[in-house]
Amino acid sequence: MPSAQPAQSDQSCQLRLFWDEAETAYRFSDRHPMDPVRLSLTMRLVESFGLAGGPGVTVAAAPPAGESTLGLVHRPEYLAAVRRAAADPGLVDERHGLGTEDNPAFPAIHTASALIAGQSVAAAEAVWRGQARHAVNFAGGLHHAMPDRASGFCVYNDPALAIARLLELGAERVAYVDVDVHHGDGVQAAFWDDPRVLTVSVHEHPSTLFPQTGWATETGGPSAPGTAVNLPLPAGTSDAGWLRAYHAVVPELLAAFRPQVIVSQHGADTHLEDPLAHLLVTVDAQRAVAQSLHELAHEHCEGRWVALGGGGYAVVEVVPRTWTHLVAIAAGRPIEPTAETPADWRAEVYRHTRQGAPLRMTDGADVRYRDFAEQGYDPADRLDQAILATRKAVFPQHGLLP
Repeated sequence: MPSAQPAQSDQSCQLRLFWDEAETAYRFSDRHPMDPVRLSLTMRLVESFGLAGGPGVTVAAAPPAGESTLGLVHRPEYLAAVRRAAADPGLVDERHGLGTEDNPAFPAIHTASALIAGQSVAAAEAVWRGQARHAVNFAGGLHHAMPDRASGFCVYNDPALAIARLLELGAERVAYVDVDVHHGDGVQAAFWDDPRVLTVSVHEHPSTLFPQTGWATETGGPSAPGTAVNLPLPAGTSDAGWLRAYHAVVPELLAAFRPQVIVSQHGADTHLEDPLAHLLVTVDAQRAVAQSLHELAHEHCEGRWVALGGGGYAVVEVVPRTWTHLVAIAAGRPIEPTAETPADWRAEVYRHTRQGAPLRMTDGADVRYRDFAEQGYDPADRLDQAILATRKAVFPQHGLLP
């Protein structure tokens, strides 16, 4: 059986991995692209690499988020609407985004959504209270849900709920970094005018992808200028450009903001094989960004890091490998990219999907990139134009040069 690399130390990378098999009840329909098999296959791959319950890792299941916790972000009338949708899955409630093509109602719509939210909130609590240095809920990251409506396959906004709970517990500066291919609009909306929360979203340009928001000019409300950061990238951006953009914006802003905790969203739908978007990123680049956020958490937050999943619709080829790398990094036991996927996991993939599984944990990509600060930019290049637009929009608000 392949194994993860040795732990850096249990003290520096103590991980609490939140998982409950019942989270796979978050299933809109048999034909919906958000197939929960991506969650179960991820957990099986985590287990096959010996990460679950390994040195410094605790696997835990938290209870569903209750009404008062959900109410930190969502309005009472919306919570009632979700319960109505659960009781009557044929209901169409366009006002609350339920029963639509993106968000069909299903009997477990409230219970499964509340369970996922509960794991993310518990992850935030564990990290803030020092029960674990890092926490992961790869079933979470449902970043599109709004206070009063479902949106983009998301019913309850667990990243926003985790952040709201951190604030309730006394956090004064929380950084949210979202590298899903879609704009993290629901989290941005929840903290638009709150100077305690820095939201950073690196995503495909809104002119070519849902939800058509996340322009560089969206920078926060009057009481929180510069705390909403958006880096929209041209369709077709591949590893070198994606990593160049991320490193041109995220590390400097986090250093200036000095967060006490980082909450990150790791949607795997930036991948070149994802069927719903148009970036050309590999598992190797996704792994590199997870490693960067791990390092930034240790650099700025004494390691306090809550990492969530998100989108990702290549449910066999991409999602399990990307999120297993995330778990391994958070455990301080990174998996060598060239490692073979375990034979027992490949058999599990075939049993569930009748598809062949990836043979290695890598796409074989070179993740080198040109550094924006050191090597300058090309004013005629669309990617560099996007980077510069974001830096000009928000860097001066943080005392940084664009």
